[in-house]
Amino acid sequence: MLENKYKLGFFPTPIQHLKNLSEVYPDYTIFIKRDDNTGLASGGNKTRKLEYLIQKALDEGCNAIITAGAQQSNHCRQTAAACSIAGLACHLMLGGNEPEQYDGNLLLSSLLGATIYFTGENRKGEDIHLLKNKLEKKGDKCFVIPYGGSSITGALGFVNAVKELKTQLTEQNLLIDYIFFASSSGGMQAGLTLGLELFKLDVELVPINIDKAETYGLSLEEVILNIVQKGTKIMGIKREFELSDITLNKEYDKAGYGVVTSNEKRAIQELARKEGILLDPVYTGRAFYGMLHFLNEKKIRPNSNVLFWHTGGLPAIFSYANDLK
Repeated sequence: MLENKYKLGFFPTPIQHLKNLSEVYPDYTIFIKRDDNTGLASGGNKTRKLEYLIQKALDEGCNAIITAGAQQSNHCRQTAAACSIAGLACHLMLGGNEPEQYDGNLLLSSLLGATIYFTGENRKGEDIHLLKNKLEKKGDKCFVIPYGGSSITGALGFVNAVKELKTQLTEQNLLIDYIFFASSSGGMQAGLTLGLELFKLDVELVPINIDKAETYGLSLEEVILNIVQKGTKIMGIKREFELSDITLNKEYDKAGYGVVTSNEKRAIQELARKEGILLDPVYTGRAFYGMLHFLNEKKIRPNSNVLFWHTGGLPAIFSYANDLK
């Protein structure tokens, strides 16, 4: 199951010790998993999902991909790149109105050849069925990738990522106690949850919630649980997961999706100036701030090894330039 994928990225991505930052927070040893280095159109974690989603589309004989997101969607940018490699038409439904000037991920999605539709308040694919019907009437066979690539197929990318991580930790004789990451559309968290259970890796997940909006009327916890429950059946996992097993830290999302506050700015500057690594303003900036707050407040056990999973998103920095000065 995990072998049936379309190669798109450079794996394994490195685990890097954040030596300078660990000196700032001496009660913890901090590492980072560099999924910003997956290589697909500047990299990012969605590459892992897309390897399985693109393969499924090809297996079903599809010639066109439809997906959706915000205008600065990292998922949409990487989907456009994946379609270019696989020879598939890419249709992106992006929230908001068309701007006079394209920048960041929107510019890259356009350069990568995607056909872009602007959908106003709908940024999570609420109108996908209309476009799918229209394209199929013209003779296309469409494969719909859900918002964020978050389905059981996409989640396989992060089940496989846990296998990759476990191999790296064994080779480096390293133990990780906590994994911090941005959780927004649910596929990554679902895949990590399944992977930890399948590969028996004893690590505590600390997902930082990014987006308060529901997806098709479901809370993010419900979305994640639905994917996890499908995964347990497919993979023969005997544990029965319930909603109480799906944790989300919602302390840092008060400003709303895509709103940059002093918290995100501080986190981006701290990692950049201490370690030369760039975060993005929407996802990793918020999640990294959440991790720093946990460390400052000693909300996790002292003397722990902490891993931040860097999910990429560099191009969005340029769209938020005024907020980051």
